[in-house]
Amino acid sequence: MTSRRSVLKSTAAVLASQAGLQPLRAQSASGSVFLDLLRTPDYAAAYDSNGFVSLTRSGDKWEAKGISLRATPVDSGLNLFLSSPGVEPVRVHCRWHFDTVGDPLILGDAWERSYGELGWRSVVPERVMPWYFLTHQNDTLHAYGVKTGAAALPFWQLDHQGISLWLDTSNGGSGVQLSNRILELAQVVTRQGQAGQPPMEAATAFCRLLCAKPKLLHTAIYGTNDWYYCYGKNSATQTLRDAELVAELAPSNAVRPFAVIDMGWKDGSPTFPSMPGLAREIKSKSVHPGLWIRPLEAEKETPSNLLLPAARFGKRTERAHELAYDPTIPEALQVVLEKVKTPVQWGYELIKHDFSTYDLLGKWGSEMGPEPTVSGWHLHDRTRTNAEVISGFYQSLRAAAGERTILIGCNTVGHLGAGYFESQRTGDDTSGRQWERTRRMGINTVAFRLPQHNTFFALDPDCVGITPAIAWEMNRQWLDLLAETGVALFISPDPKATGSEQKAAVKEAFALTVSERTRAVPENWSRDTTPDNWLAGAKQIRYRWTDASGTYPFPI
Repeated sequence: MTSRRSVLKSTAAVLASQAGLQPLRAQSASGSVFLDLLRTPDYAAAYDSNGFVSLTRSGDKWEAKGISLRATPVDSGLNLFLSSPGVEPVRVHCRWHFDTVGDPLILGDAWERSYGELGWRSVVPERVMPWYFLTHQNDTLHAYGVKTGAAALPFWQLDHQGISLWLDTSNGGSGVQLSNRILELAQVVTRQGQAGQPPMEAATAFCRLLCAKPKLLHTAIYGTNDWYYCYGKNSATQTLRDAELVAELAPSNAVRPFAVIDMGWKDGSPTFPSMPGLAREIKSKSVHPGLWIRPLEAEKETPSNLLLPAARFGKRTERAHELAYDPTIPEALQVVLEKVKTPVQWGYELIKHDFSTYDLLGKWGSEMGPEPTVSGWHLHDRTRTNAEVISGFYQSLRAAAGERTILIGCNTVGHLGAGYFESQRTGDDTSGRQWERTRRMGINTVAFRLPQHNTFFALDPDCVGITPAIAWEMNRQWLDLLAETGVALFISPDPKATGSEQKAAVKEAFALTVSERTRAVPENWSRDTTPDNWLAGAKQIRYRWTDASGTYPFPI
């Protein structure tokens, strides 16, 4: 095993040997800098289980020790191909040199859900920006990223001398065994902006380039989800009460709402005596039934040969009891897919599937940084990258659900789920107990992932938890924002807090959600992580996201 010190020395030596390279002069467009990435990288390296592997350039390739990275321009971007017979690569590093990148504001994306961290920042060289990043300078927005469905997990870094693209090719936390297979890692795509084009419009156009075949509903998704007032203590009685409420408040001449049963249900239990019967009762109220599942979760009695190793949690030994199926084992995958097929057979028309990124990789997105999982473990099938395994798993879920069932991914990787899911939870949990969590997680993800709405899937920024613990003054605004932007709108209505005023507001919000009109976008996008000024055409909307107590600075 190569020591960390020798890896650093060899890396430094390669960089020093390339110091004589002449960096490419960046293109200037209306006073902003556009960076040409659709060419062979100026530097490349690979890493296997022993560490750094120096690559040498030969035309459009970078090669050494059985590893070959090829860059092939195509009409819509730059395809990156990797071959590594006899070598097990963990990651690949590509870099483009420039003499300047200007001084733009920069927005990156997140690995799966966002966790209140999205926002425009100045140049931060060590910043990890998964999937894509945008630059904004002199009233011009440029965009750079990889197309959805990549076979590696990518992130970008930008500094004043160039741009790095890191492509994680791990299988679990070890190198992938490609054998003689040539892997198309990703397709790099860029978009040169035009001066004066509204930033949200430019970002949305870029996301449309990234996702060629989204699975879109073209109708609104709205209704109830019981989590934020039940927190797992739900029941069939409560579900039917929620269904009656949204049936009453939904527009009569529009697509009907959903009543989604979140975690806590169990068929044949005292609180849920018959899940098939409950689906029929919900439908009888002209409401679509929906159900939450955790597909990869395994019971204690599950044979160990069907499970993912506890080593995926690394030093987080308190998580080792959380058992999960390895979806690369055919017998395990069949058990998992039955968790989708059974609710569909019962009559549930929407499946919200949760926890699969955490269950598979052992980390929440907020913990991943530059490494989506810890090193030292692998999946049963070692011939596919984590990205390929995740995409294949999503494809299997889609097939099991059928084309008529709506899939909402939660704690899933949106850039790999695009094309398979109609909707995607794009931020961490909001709350029915603490307004600050909703402010930080919910508003942030609406504002900064809005370009993905109806270009990748329908955004689901999570629920409005209408409870006695949350001031209605704040929830009323959150409800209005979801309706004005046209994203998925789910309420969690505690009867103790859902009076005539709340019902009237929800009815108005539902009507706005299903209506055809100009959708709201943030006006002060670059100045605030939870924008309070929004525009819907010529209509200006002002929100006040902090109450008299201000923000809550402690972990939530």
